Amino acid sequence: MRRKARIDELTEQYSVVRSLRAVDRSDVILMLIDAVDGVTEQDKKIAGYAHEAGKAIILVVNKWDLVEKDENTINKFEKDIREELGFMQYAPTMFISALTGQRVTKIIELVDFVVEQNATRVTTATLNTLLREWLHLNPPPSDKGRRLKVRYITQVGVKPPTFVFFVNDPELMHFSYKRYLENQMRKHFGFEGTPIRIVVRQKDEEKEKD
Repeated sequence: MRRKARIDELTEQYSVVRSLRAVDRSDVILMLIDAVDGVTEQDKKIAGYAHEAGKAIILVVNKWDLVEKDENTINKFEKDIREELGFMQYAPTMFISALTGQRVTKIIELVDFVVEQNATRVTTATLNTLLREWLHLNPPPSDKGRRLKVRYITQVGVKPPTFVFFVNDPELMHFSYKRYLENQMRKHFGFEGTPIRIVVRQKDEEKEKD
């Protein structure tokens, strides 16, 4: 995908369509970022699409040989990427040079790794043992006198890993607490390079369906 400043609008639209179709066909996305230009608007668009599609993803920073470096260069660039792609903190970053071949051969190893992460399964027993610990460390919030109660959790899918949390009232599950639970799952199980989907359901509704 290329920016409009460099190419006419019709070709740009065609390029966007082809890129999004390529994401749909892929198991792993190598998100190529130009080390000189940094993260562009088109980069954000394709990264966001891949995230929503549940694809495993690696951020590949190319032309690293052209960047003047000191002891803080990688850390600063990494920080800038995370700020621009705030929804994709889970994606590993690799700095390469296609011209010199720097670290290029390491990409396949990382691809294999994130493929495994994208297909990781965790048993219900393990999840619920840890859930009790997570709830103890950070009790669920309350809203207008009503407190969220997380009954249990189970994994219902992979690619991406998808989890259902059964609660007393889904409306009490604030975004911040959902993020806390996601962070705990990543802390214990990794899930590096893959989005996680969390579905919140009311336990009583589930029982009625059964």
